[in-house]
Amino acid sequence: MSKKPYYISTAIAYTSAKPHIGNTYEIVLADAIARHKRQQGYDVYFQTGTDEHGLKIQQKAEAAGISPQEYVDNVAGQIKGIWDLMNTTYDRFVRTTDPEHKSKVQKIFRRMYEKGDIYKGKYSGKYCTPCESFWTESQLVDGKCPDCGRECVDAEEEAYFFKMSKYADRLMKHIEDHPDFIQPESRKNEMINNFLKPGLQDLCVSRSSFTWGVPLDFAPGHVSYVWLDALSNYITFCGYDPDGNHDEHYKKFWPADLHLIGKDIVRFHTIYWPIFLMSMGEELPKQVFGHPWLLVKGDKMSKSLGNVIYADDLVELFGVDAVRYFVLHEIPFAADGIMTYELIIERVNSELANILGNLVNRTVAMSNKYFGGEIKSADFTDAIDEDLKAVALAMPGKVAAKMDELKVADAIDEIFVLLRRANKYIDETAPWALAKDEANHGRLGTVLYNLLESIRFAAIALEPFLPDTSKRILAQINAENGGLESLNAFGVLPVGGKVGAGEILFARLDPVKKMEEINAFNEAKAKAALPPLEIEPYAEENVDFDTFCKSDFRAVKVKDCQPVKKSDKLLCFTLDDGTGTDRQILSGIAKYYKPEELIGKTLVAITNLPPRKMMGRDSCGMLLSAVHTEKGEEKLNLIMISDSIPAGAKLC
Repeated sequence: MSKKPYYISTAIAYTSAKPHIGNTYEIVLADAIARHKRQQGYDVYFQTGTDEHGLKIQQKAEAAGISPQEYVDNVAGQIKGIWDLMNTTYDRFVRTTDPEHKSKVQKIFRRMYEKGDIYKGKYSGKYCTPCESFWTESQLVDGKCPDCGRECVDAEEEAYFFKMSKYADRLMKHIEDHPDFIQPESRKNEMINNFLKPGLQDLCVSRSSFTWGVPLDFAPGHVSYVWLDALSNYITFCGYDPDGNHDEHYKKFWPADLHLIGKDIVRFHTIYWPIFLMSMGEELPKQVFGHPWLLVKGDKMSKSLGNVIYADDLVELFGVDAVRYFVLHEIPFAADGIMTYELIIERVNSELANILGNLVNRTVAMSNKYFGGEIKSADFTDAIDEDLKAVALAMPGKVAAKMDELKVADAIDEIFVLLRRANKYIDETAPWALAKDEANHGRLGTVLYNLLESIRFAAIALEPFLPDTSKRILAQINAENGGLESLNAFGVLPVGGKVGAGEILFARLDPVKKMEEINAFNEAKAKAALPPLEIEPYAEENVDFDTFCKSDFRAVKVKDCQPVKKSDKLLCFTLDDGTGTDRQILSGIAKYYKPEELIGKTLVAITNLPPRKMMGRDSCGMLLSAVHTEKGEEKLNLIMISDSIPAGAKLC
């Protein structure tokens, strides 16, 4: 009997920068779902990868002084490395710069054009480069992108447009007929009320103002809009052929069972993507889930806020499974999760070390201490055992029900219900007391067997979430991962076998010492990340002391500062030099300072230089500045000294 197929995908990560832990949450979440489906006997196809085109990428590459391909190769390597570090079991890692994908996108675009769904026009409006999104003036929020809150730029260029309204009614009907198509419910309501009901505007689907994209083979100078290119990855890499000769893989796995994406890109996946598929004559995915975000102390991660945290750093501090546990458990189904280092420490201590690790460690230790590690039969049962067994037997079904609803945090909680019950069972049965009387050793063997069997249940159920920990637990109790089918009965653990040596799964953390370690770690990372500064080379020619002393360095106070008309570089300073007569100096620093920032400052000037004409004005001296190069960009800082130094004071 062939296995039922299940196709799950993440959004492909944008290769503009290294992904932070919030981005990484998605691949871990998808991996947990994929692993659980495999446990249930599905033939799972799990696809992820990178989105590598667009204006933002081209700009980043230009700033770095490398080609766009070199830039995305580097970032894609970082992304794949982090996905692998997090022990994710994707079946295919795709990249939109793949030549075969680009060829298919060209054909898809041409087919839509030939069908009459795409027409040529002119785009004039607002464009958010970070989001690669088009907006009208009325859609902006306080003049900024409604998705990310950043500035939009004016865009006007020849472009091709997709007739979105042609398929709007059909999409609305599909959503009504398939109530679980968009999850959670709040995302569905947002798409209906904010986009579909007001009416869809035609979508600009090509760009002609930059070149880093899939070129249109019938329209020289145009590249495909990055979202048409990116969204197509779900079928182009699955075996879709625009000419209709789809391979067996596509026929088996499409339509996708689940597109797992961030809540910020639901519009692209539940409006644009379904309409593109309708135009192509292909089935729509069965479900799109827009998961919430992981916030740091209540804020979205942002470099400007300085609160970006990376998965590889967290792994170095806490380990892979601890990080997996935290992100999977702390983000609810439909609400954002909160992350702090203190909260991670608390979860490791209270749940992973205390509830899970302590249970396994105590049980294995007692088995070794009282029976030399031998697993005894459970022949001496008591009424108190039945409740533990009932909780264990009910757990797999409850986990499956929560996973079917994509409530992963709740599924983990169901496993911890069993772990807590097993810990309580230890207190109720007091194995250490039973061990004191030889007559109670039969009962002691039963108690330890029930504990080991409960641990086996929990370890197998934990495999999708904590895969390495699951393996380590099963190795300690000398049990195989028989899959979910082995959890249909309580008492599968073979009698007569031996448990292994006890091993600490999660060590308890001292909160104060751990925070000191984290702070030191972050300080070292920040210091290492500082860009090297380039300074002007030192002069090779020596200057004698007498010549140096001829320069008259004086403290001067800025009374006024104004930009010089018809000059982009010059500022005109009116200075108090202590003589009672204002001194005028012009300086080419307009790109570095706003004039109003400098009024009242005390600066350093060379005052015995001959006057020099600049833009028709006399410049009587020169202000001193420090200059260096950072990331290829020249930086300048005026030499400012204490305001307590009087105007005209000589520097020597």
